[in-house]
Parts: sequence; structure tokens; C-alpha cells
Amino acid sequence: MAKRVGVDKWLYCATLLLVVIGLLMVFSASAVMAKERTGSPYHYVMLQSVYAALGLVAMTLLMKIDYRLYNRPNAVFPAIGITVLLLLVAFVMHDSHGAHRWIRLGPVSLQPSEIAKPVMVLFLAWWLQNRMSSIEDLRGTIIPAVVPSLLFILLLLKEPDLGTAMVCAAVTALMLYLAGMNFKYLGYAAVAAAPVLYFMLFRVAWRRERIMAFLNPDADPLGKGFHIIQSLIAVGTGGLRGVGYFEGKQKLFYLPEPHTDYIFANVAEELGLIGCMLVIGLFVLLGYRGMRAAILCKDPFARFLAFGITATLLIQAFFNISVVLALVPTKGITLPLISYGGTSLFIELASIGVLLNITREVD
Repeated sequence: MAKRVGVDKWLYCATLLLVVIGLLMVFSASAVMAKERTGSPYHYVMLQSVYAALGLVAMTLLMKIDYRLYNRPNAVFPAIGITVLLLLVAFVMHDSHGAHRWIRLGPVSLQPSEIAKPVMVLFLAWWLQNRMSSIEDLRGTIIPAVVPSLLFILLLLKEPDLGTAMVCAAVTALMLYLAGMNFKYLGYAAVAAAPVLYFMLFRVAWRRERIMAFLNPDADPLGKGFHIIQSLIAVGTGGLRGVGYFEGKQKLFYLPEPHTDYIFANVAEELGLIGCMLVIGLFVLLGYRGMRAAILCKDPFARFLAFGITATLLIQAFFNISVVLALVPTKGITLPLISYGGTSLFIELASIGVLLNITREVD
């Protein structure tokens, strides 16, 4: 197979368009709130623009660096160690809304959970590349493969950040299945995880309330079901073409965090079904080109790495959009490349830079 001279232009352009749409929608969704909180309507969009610029620089650099440089223990294990350290440091920082998810130093904040996702993918790609023939070896292959993922998941659950923990679990399961692991082991893992998931969902009061609100939001329309109802109102109000950019009303202190978790509701209201389909179409294009690279790569490490990066982005997008449409209970998962969040945007763009470098190896 001939080596490609350039990167995948479809993937590159889809990424840029999603970032541009994200900046536009962050400004629209946050301007009024930012004015009230900080005195400037440009506060959040300016911060997001800085991270977008840094992320695009990182993406440009990483798409020129040979991905094989990461395929070595002295790259993988320091990355795991640093990530675990950052996750632990977050616990000694002042909490926000009862969660220890951020490391804050003055105006700069870092969310270690965003780093955990690509580091987990990197480890699994490195570990599994030469062990597909021994993937049925429980002690020698499977257990060592899942130890870093389990460590990350436990720390994420402790923060607490169930949504990101579930993304990590899903990506780990998919990568192991890609490596050829028998489906029965996934069944065993699901059975083992079921009591933990039950406890996290139904024995933690505020999560149980979320589940009940999801099942019947009209039972408490001004309380627990308020956010779900307001999200659906935003989606329904948009119609085909939307009410117009910057003209949405639900972001005016009706939607919770309209610039982060519920930004897709703002897209639906202001840009309508056409805008929603554009965003979803760009994610489908990104996913298709990423999975195409994974399928066509001859190098097993590149295949696992491309698959893991692409799957992480798609699973997050699926969960976020599903929450907005009330298809799944509320989870604190942002929409990749679009939602406000400096760490997530930077890490996502850097990961796509690695993915773009891998596409150089594909015709």
C-alpha cells in the first residue's frame, strides 16, 4: 500500500467546521450569562477561542509527528503515571458543585479526566497490538489490559464523574472486542459491574432523582424534570430552520449550562433541524474517516489507536445528543469540539492530530 503524502482532508475539514460551529454556539449560548457573571459577554467565547487556537496548533504539530513514537513503554507508562497523579491532585483541590474534577491555578483550570481518555486508548493500543493471538489468556493479557482502565474508572467514580467513567468502560470494551476477545468475557464484566452501576444510579440520591425525572419529567415540571422539559422545548421550538442565530430563548436561564452539556439544545433551537443535521453529519463524517483509517491500517498499533480515538469522540457525541433529546438520563458529558471546555477541546484536537498522522499511512 502506497504511503499517502498528506493527511485525510475530509477528516481535517470536518474537525475545523465543528470547531468553528462550536465557537459560534458557545458565544450565542453564553453571552447573556457571561455578561451577568463577569461583566463581559465575550468572557467564555474568548477563553474557548484561546484553547481552540492552542488545540489547533497542537493538532497541526501532532499530525506531522510519526505516531510510532508513542509505541514504546517510555511513552506509555509515564503518561499513565502523570494521569493518575493529576487525577489524585484533583481531590485536594477545592470542589465545585460537590465534585473534584478540576485542578485550578488562578484563572487556569485543568480537567484530568479529559487526559485519562486518550492515555487509556494509548495504553490499550500498545498492549493489545502483539497480543491478539493470546487474547483469550485471562491472566496474561486481559487482566493486565484492563488494570489502567479500572484504575482510571475508579478514580473518576470517586470524583464523581460517572459519565466519563462509562465512556472509558465502553471504549475499553470495544477495543478488547476489536482485539478478538470472546464476547463472554464482556458478559462477565457486565455482570460484575452491574451491582456497582446499580449502587451508583439508585443508591445515590441525586442520581436516583435524575433517573426518576428522566422516566417521568412531567411529574415535577418545575423541579427535577425542569431541565429535560426545557431541553425538549428548545429542540421543538427550533423546527426546520430554527429561530435564528442568537435569537434562542431557552438559553436565558432556562437550560442548565447551555454552553456546555446542553449546547446541542441551543443548536436545535437557533439553527433548527438543518443545523442539527449539519452537526450530526459532520460527526458521522469524522467517525467514518476515523474508522476507515483504523480498518485500512496494516499496523496493529495504528489500528487500535485510530479506533480508540474515533470511538471516544463518537460515544461522547452520542451520549450528549441523546441527553438533550431525552433518550438517556442526564449525564455530564460535553459535545466534542463544540461544548465549552478548554481542556476537553485541547485534548480532542490533539487526539485528532494523532489520528490525522495515522491517516498518512492510508490510501
